Amino acid sequence: MNLRERWLQTLLFGKPDKVPLSPGGGRKSTRARWHNEGLPAEIDDTNDINEYAYRLTGGREKWPKAGKNFWVDERMIPQFEEKVIERRERTQIVQDWKGNICEISNEYTTEYLRNAIDFVTRRWVKCPVESHNDWEDMKKRYDLNTPSRFPENPKKLAAELANRDWPIELHFSGPFWQLREWLGFENLCMMFYDDPKLIQEMLDFWSNYISALFENTLQYFIPDSFHISEDMAYKGFSMISPAMVKQYLLPIWKRWGNIARSAGIKVYGIDSDGFIGELIPIWIEAGINSCDPMEVAAGNDIIQYRKQFGKKISYRGGFDKRCIAAGGDEMENEMKRIAPVIKDGGFIPGCDHGVPHDVSWQNYVKYVGLLAKNTGWL
Repeated sequence: MNLRERWLQTLLFGKPDKVPLSPGGGRKSTRARWHNEGLPAEIDDTNDINEYAYRLTGGREKWPKAGKNFWVDERMIPQFEEKVIERRERTQIVQDWKGNICEISNEYTTEYLRNAIDFVTRRWVKCPVESHNDWEDMKKRYDLNTPSRFPENPKKLAAELANRDWPIELHFSGPFWQLREWLGFENLCMMFYDDPKLIQEMLDFWSNYISALFENTLQYFIPDSFHISEDMAYKGFSMISPAMVKQYLLPIWKRWGNIARSAGIKVYGIDSDGFIGELIPIWIEAGINSCDPMEVAAGNDIIQYRKQFGKKISYRGGFDKRCIAAGGDEMENEMKRIAPVIKDGGFIPGCDHGVPHDVSWQNYVKYVGLLAKNTGWL
């Protein structure tokens, strides 16, 4: 099987020849540590790092690599100017590309707020939408007809990708995620009570915008998966009640799922950090059949979830990053814990978020070896 076939067979509870080996990836500070501990300096790409670690464990299988992607830009156009507003002794007040005013450490540039370069703690000072007038201005930045939202020659690119042997996912921001980007987390949660009319208007806008962008994409290209980002859970609960999720978000998720299924897309995935146990049944109701990253520290137990939800939903991630950092028996026991779900299907195991810098290169290589043995690569 090629990577695309193996990926689909795994997530859809089919019969893959082996489970995709997808350990995860370290961000800048993690890779810097690894380079100091034995990873060659010239190897810095996540895929190349994972292949190198696999080879160190004795792996000899041909390493599958993804090729071109079909990118669609949902982001605001134009973006806000990235700039430093005030420098302090240890921190700086900056404006990011989304229009947020926030405080970050002096060791970072505004680029770190645009891309997931590293783990960056920030304090929000002001968010871009604080009034109805702000919202009217924000909507102007989401013109569907902006040419740069699609590849320069989408028909040509789609033709090149028609017989690909790697999976391609179309990623968009979910409704909760996007409103949080505009309003800020606290303002969003309070506005569900203080101004539900505006919340519904913004949700309707995003539902229509993504639906149109999705359908425009499908005129050129059919991806293997439609995937949305929603980060909407704390360590113990959803950020809004399940009742509110069903009222405000479920209709949008269903709408997008119907578009995906009508196009023949079989994997409908969602990403959310935090404890998602009370969200999974709502996602299943929406037609979502895959979720990630299954953070263990937040109380997510894929063993229990498999018993509770059966094969209605598949998972990616689920390997406790704290156990990778600890190494030794803790890492091996974590592998034993999730092994039954790997064997049961519908699970691509990997680090349950970005790999943090407390993971040594030695432990990472051992972790990759454990994954390789349990997914059929060794």
